[in-house]
Amino acid sequence: MKYGPISQASRELEGIVREALDAAIADGSLPAPQQPLPAFLIEQPADPSHGDFATNAAMASARALRRPPRAIADAILAHLKLENSHFERAEAAGPGFLNFFVSDRWFADVLSRIFEEGDRYGRTDLGEGKKVMVEFVSANPTGPMHMGNARGGAIGDGLAAALDWAGYDCTREFLINDAGNQIEKFAKSLEARYLQHFDGEEAVPFPEDGYHGADITAHAEAYIAEHGDSLRGLSSEQRKKALVDYALPKNIQKMKDDLGRYRITFDNWFSETTLHQSGAVMRAVEELTRRGYTYEKDGAIWYKNAEVQTEALLRQGKTQQQIDQLELKDDVLVRANGFPTYFAADIAYHANKFVDRGYEKCINVWGADHHGHVARLKCALDALGVGGDKLDIVLMQLVRLTRGGELVRMSKRTGNAITLSDLLDEVPIDAARFFFNMREPGTALDFDLDLAVEQSSQNPVYYVQYAHARICSIVKNLSAEGIAPETPSTDRLLMLTDPAERELVRELAAFPEEIARAAENYDPARLTHYAIETATRFHKFYNSCRCKCEDRDLCQARLSLCLATRQVIRNVLTMLKIDCPETM
Repeated sequence: MKYGPISQASRELEGIVREALDAAIADGSLPAPQQPLPAFLIEQPADPSHGDFATNAAMASARALRRPPRAIADAILAHLKLENSHFERAEAAGPGFLNFFVSDRWFADVLSRIFEEGDRYGRTDLGEGKKVMVEFVSANPTGPMHMGNARGGAIGDGLAAALDWAGYDCTREFLINDAGNQIEKFAKSLEARYLQHFDGEEAVPFPEDGYHGADITAHAEAYIAEHGDSLRGLSSEQRKKALVDYALPKNIQKMKDDLGRYRITFDNWFSETTLHQSGAVMRAVEELTRRGYTYEKDGAIWYKNAEVQTEALLRQGKTQQQIDQLELKDDVLVRANGFPTYFAADIAYHANKFVDRGYEKCINVWGADHHGHVARLKCALDALGVGGDKLDIVLMQLVRLTRGGELVRMSKRTGNAITLSDLLDEVPIDAARFFFNMREPGTALDFDLDLAVEQSSQNPVYYVQYAHARICSIVKNLSAEGIAPETPSTDRLLMLTDPAERELVRELAAFPEEIARAAENYDPARLTHYAIETATRFHKFYNSCRCKCEDRDLCQARLSLCLATRQVIRNVLTMLKIDCPETM
């Protein structure tokens, strides 16, 4: 299995420490353990002066070996074999920590690996090819996409990229909510605007819960322009169906176009209607009934949500008093008129993901307002026998747009709430995708519209892109003076011993691990933070170490470090679908 440089060094160090412990026990320096030696941690100290890696092996083994941690640490030190490893020395610190310092060769090997893997550097086999799905955006197709969809799009796409690079077989999916109440409201709204065109607004009341957006009127007027009053003589149901069949595909295509402009391409656009047409929704209801989780009341079929969630919460250690405070209620699955609810369709949809399509893990990116639906859905999947633990939900907090320090709610152009399309008209796509991934999903985000268009180091995406462009400029300028990059040799790379050089290499080494953590924690914000930190380390190196110097070998070594840094910045920006300019 392929790991990153940090993980490889950690595993190598774990083996070295365990061998030292075994050797110390074998020669009597440490007593035979009364129980198996426990696992121990290997970490990277925040301060490199305390070592490149540190372990608590001595403290973790104290109980099993019945010795003070410091005595165990000294015994481990006495039996260490670091020859032919990536570690050159070790020392004991504090109550029994062991600090290890990597050799010069480790730094050279990191850069050699980056050159060897190139565009693939950062990829690992952590996911072992497991089949996962990220479902995100899934905006209501009855209107334009809003800022929540914009943030969810960037988060979902970034998360899917991290999962892909971490070795998962990842699918991006958009659920088209083209069935249910919202489509009926859409139909009634279109019908009202259509009839108002001919009979006037006073004669045709608009539905109280209808959609008042200008897009509804635009669809009705467009239909009239093409087909005239051909629908006036039809029944209401026929008229609504014709208008929905006309307008809904246009809305869905607009979403596809806007998301494509936003650089998001979904592998699947899944229609909710297909679940109803195939009978999957009613089959899910029937299976819940067979398992004893439904009952009939007032002509409707109800799901025993309160009972199922209560049992789950009791297993988690919650008290009945705590559960009572939640005021859990049962849910209707099939209305008295025979029509299934959205909840029934949602259960069937997720059963389709796991049972019919074989996904091992599904991750949904939802707005924080869906918080109450999470446990309900996961428990329903347990009741269905599908396994709610295979579904994870990323809850995303709100976005606040600001300009000049003031909250912005309306578009200058339309006077309506700002849509994804409005945002992309105003700020660069690179900035939008980067900014929306600047905070972990569960944190509220302030999006500074002024900063997003600013071309300065204060703009984080500009700052990262400038580092990439600066390296391109260095290479170009050196080439103009007859200094072309040469294949880096280990001897040359071993010359990179300046603290600024070492700090930069350490940062480059961490890239695969950062991707893995972003995938494991469902937090693509780690990628933007990593990009900023790498750019910062590079600018510090650039200001401390002249690439053009009289020592030809050192010049080539530093040029190699620049090229490795450019490769890593390019890889992380490419993951996030952000441009890598060569000039700025």
